[in-house]
Amino acid sequence: MDTPMVGFVTDTALALDIERCCHLTGEFLLRSGRTSHDYFDKYLFEADPRLLRRVVEAMVPLVPADTDLLGGLELGGVPLAATLSSLTGLSTLFVRKQPKEYGTRKLAEGPDPSGRAVLLVEDVITTGGAVRAAATALRELGATVETVVCAINRSEPGTEPLAADGLEVRSVLTGADLLSAGGR
Repeated sequence: MDTPMVGFVTDTALALDIERCCHLTGEFLLRSGRTSHDYFDKYLFEADPRLLRRVVEAMVPLVPADTDLLGGLELGGVPLAATLSSLTGLSTLFVRKQPKEYGTRKLAEGPDPSGRAVLLVEDVITTGGAVRAAATALRELGATVETVVCAINRSEPGTEPLAADGLEVRSVLTGADLLSAGGR
């Protein structure tokens, strides 16, 4: 399935506020293994209740109508999914990177995802590795996973890193949006 990446800025003031709050410069090693001179520390906006709410309010119209559950990816997707849950009334799964080794030993904490449409919620996507792994694991549990909503899509313009995995990416902001908002 060839799926497009959707990226738009619903509020240029939001892009500017996120850029001012979170944009760091230097040399940063990304989860993908790449090095970047620009880094958006998403925990800075996720820790600010006003910015977090504004980002999540921009996510609400990106939620597919057939969504049964929100799947917040550990760790940055969890506050986004929890806040999105409070705004949409949809239940939330908290998706671990790997099942815990004690207690219930679950990969996804919350309602059973089997037979349900799960919308993945992530903070930042560059290559999509964490999203890909979560989608695969949830599909193995019987969930339908076709869409991911992210706060910031840092993937290279014109690339669709998750299309081959049958995932449509819907983003509130792109890395380019944030750099542009900051005059870069």
